[in-house]
Amino acid sequence: MTLSRQGEDRRRGRAPETVRGADLPEVLHCAAREARRRLDAVASAVYLLDEQREELRLALAGGCPPSLFTFAGRMGWDSPSASARALRSAATAVLMDPDPAGPEHKHALPYPYAALSAPVIDGDRRFGALTVLRLESAGDFSPAECSALEDIGKQLAEALTGLVRDGVTVAAEPMPMLVPPEADLDSSVCTPGWGVHGVPGSAGTSMMFPLRRLSELLNRARTMDDIVGAVQYCIMAPLGAKALVLVAHSEGRLWVLGHSGDSTSMARSLHGVGLEERIPATEAFEGRPMYVLEAPSQGAGPLAEDGPRTEAYLPLIGDSQFVDLPLAGGKQIVAVCCLAFSGIREFPPEERALLGMMAGLLGGAVERVELSTQQRVIAECLQRFLLPSQLPDLPRLTTTARYRLAGATSKVGGDWYDVITLDGERAVLVVGDVEGHAMESAAVMGQVRTAVASYAAEGHHPTAVIDRTRQLLARLGTDLTVTCCVVAVDTLDGTAEVALAGHPAPLIRRPDGSTGVLDAPANVPLGVSVAHTYQGREHTLEAGSFLMLYTNGLVGWHPAPGSCAQTLLGSGDEESAPDLEQLADRIAAEACASQQHRDDAALLLALYEGTRGQDEPRVAGLHIQRRDLRGVRTARTFVHDKLGSWGLQDMSDSLELVVSEIVTNALIHAGSDVDVRLRAFPDHIRLEVRDSDSNPPVPSPLSLAEEENAEAEHGRGLMIVEALAETWNSSPNGQGKTVSLDLPILD
Repeated sequence: MTLSRQGEDRRRGRAPETVRGADLPEVLHCAAREARRRLDAVASAVYLLDEQREELRLALAGGCPPSLFTFAGRMGWDSPSASARALRSAATAVLMDPDPAGPEHKHALPYPYAALSAPVIDGDRRFGALTVLRLESAGDFSPAECSALEDIGKQLAEALTGLVRDGVTVAAEPMPMLVPPEADLDSSVCTPGWGVHGVPGSAGTSMMFPLRRLSELLNRARTMDDIVGAVQYCIMAPLGAKALVLVAHSEGRLWVLGHSGDSTSMARSLHGVGLEERIPATEAFEGRPMYVLEAPSQGAGPLAEDGPRTEAYLPLIGDSQFVDLPLAGGKQIVAVCCLAFSGIREFPPEERALLGMMAGLLGGAVERVELSTQQRVIAECLQRFLLPSQLPDLPRLTTTARYRLAGATSKVGGDWYDVITLDGERAVLVVGDVEGHAMESAAVMGQVRTAVASYAAEGHHPTAVIDRTRQLLARLGTDLTVTCCVVAVDTLDGTAEVALAGHPAPLIRRPDGSTGVLDAPANVPLGVSVAHTYQGREHTLEAGSFLMLYTNGLVGWHPAPGSCAQTLLGSGDEESAPDLEQLADRIAAEACASQQHRDDAALLLALYEGTRGQDEPRVAGLHIQRRDLRGVRTARTFVHDKLGSWGLQDMSDSLELVVSEIVTNALIHAGSDVDVRLRAFPDHIRLEVRDSDSNPPVPSPLSLAEEENAEAEHGRGLMIVEALAETWNSSPNGQGKTVSLDLPILD
C-alpha cells in the first residue's frame, strides 16, 4: 500500500493499514515523491535523527540537480533551519529569504528556493522532518499547502512506526539516497545556456560538470594563483563573467587575495575599503550573497564601455555552501568572491544554487591556502631569526649570503650559514644542513649553529670545531643527521683550512677566471654513531679569489661542481671586482629554479681581496641604532671623513647625498638598526646599507596628484640615488636586505 492510499483511508475515516513488505528506502521515497507532487516542488528530502538524537541527517533527497544537492547533509537539533525548527516545534516551519534590495540597487534573491518543513512525529516517537524546496517565483506557501505537507509527514511517521515494530532500524545511512524525478513528475528547471533545450534534467546535469571539475582543481591548489585559475575555468567561463576579485578582511579592511579578467578597476575599488562601508562586498561578509543586477560601471575598460553591469558577491564560509542556510549562522566568512558581468543579466534559480555549492568548495580551498600561507610566513620568520641578522666583514674579506625556503613546503628547514670573525684578521665561514623539514630540524639547527659558532670563537681549528659539535650532538640525543662545511680564512696570508662533515666542498673562482673545488676529506655527517677521526685540508687563496659555500638544496642531491663553476666563470673578469650581491641573486635564482625549490637552499659567498699592492684595503663601516634621530647626520659625517682620509674629497658631496637618502629610508621604513659599509676600489667607490626589512625600496616618481604623492611609501629619495649612482641593487639576505651602489672615481 502506498502513502497516497493511506491518505485516502485517513480522509475517508478509515485507519491506515500497517505497511507490510516495504523497506525503509521505499517508505522514504514514497513520502518524498508525494511531497514534490502535491506541492509542485523542485526537490524534497527526508531528515532522520541520528542514534544519539542530537543531529538531523539527510536520509533521502529527490529532484533534479542542482536543487537536490543544495540540501545540507546534516544539521544540529538547535539549528535555525526549517527542518530542525519543524521537529522542535512539532509544527510546519517555513524558511524564505528576505529581499535584500536597497533603494540604490536592484537585487536577485540570494537563496533561490523557499523551504517548507513538516515534522515526522508519531505520538512520542520523533523521527525527523520532511522538507520541500520550491522556486521563489511560486510565492508563499498557503495554509492548505502547509496542511498537505503536515499530513504527508504524519503518514510517513506512522509508516516508520510500523517498520520499528517489525524490527527495522529507522536511521539515515552514512550517505543519503538520491532519487531523480520520474518521467511523469518533472521537477527540473530549464536554465538558458545549460544542457540541451527541451530535454528535462539536461540543464541541471550539465551544471554538475563544472562543479565536479572545480572540486578536482581546488583539491590540487597550493597557491592563490591556482585557485584563481580554477575559478577562471569553472566559474567565470561557464557563466560568462568578465572580472573576478577574491577579497578577505583583516583589521577592519578588505584586502585583495587575487583577481583575474578585466578586474583592475574592481580590485582597486575594493582593496583597503573599510568594513563599515555599506557596499555589496562588505555586506556579503555578513554571510548573505549579493546579486546586484544593475551596478554602475567602474573605471575604464571593456566593462565600463558597456555601461551598467551585473555583479555577484559570494561569501565563502569555510567548507560550507551558503545555500545550506540563507544566513551564515555565525560561521566565519573566509573571503568573498566578487564577479562582474558586462551588461545586464539575470541569475536563474539553478545558477544561484550552483554558485552556492561552488562557493562552499571555494571557501574550503581559500581557507586551506590562506592557512598554508600563514604557516609559511611563520616558518620564514622563525627561519630568519635562527639565521644571523647580519654578516660581519673583515677589511680583506667581503661576504654575502642567501637563503631560500623550499617552494613545495611551508615547514621550517634546517639549512644555515654563518660568518664568525676572530681577532680582526681571521674569519670562519660555515654552511650546514640538518635533515628533514620540521620543528625538530629547526631546533637542532639552532643548537648546532650555536655550538659551531662557540667552538670557532674559542679559536679551535675547523676539524676540532666539527668533532666537538659531533660530541655535543650525541649528548642532545637527536636522531637527525647534520652535514656542514667549515672554512677558516686568514686574511693576512690567504690561508684557508677546510673541514667537511659529509657536506659538498666549497667552490673557488680564482683571479684568472679559472674555477675549481677546495678539496678536503668528506668525513661522515654529524649524528652518525660511528668512530671517526675528522680530517681537513689547507689551501692558499690568491688575492681576488672568491669562495662559494652552499647546501644540497641549491644544486640537488648529487651536485655537479661544473654546473655551479660555469655560473661563476661568467660572472666577471680579472680586471673588474665582482658584485657579490648581484652574483648571489643570480646563482640562487638560477639554481633554485632548476631544482623547482624542492629543498631549502643556503648560499654563502666570500671575496678574498688580499692587499692588492696596498698596505691596507680602503674599507670602513658604521653602525646606526634604530630610531637614532642623529643617524642620518652621523652617516653623512662618516662618508665625508672617510673619503677625505682616502684623498677622494671630490666625491664627498654626491655620496653624502646618496647615503643620506638611503639611510633615511632604512630608518623610517625598516625600523631597524642600520649598517653602512664603504669600500674604495681603484676605479669606483662601493656603498652598502643593510637593514632588517626584506622588502625592496621602490623609486616613486613625482606625481601631479597631491593624494598620490602623499601615499608614496618610499618618498622621492631613490630618484636622486638613481640619478647619481652608476649602478645600484637591492638584495635580501639573512633577516633583511642590502642596498648597494657604485660611484665611479673620475680622474
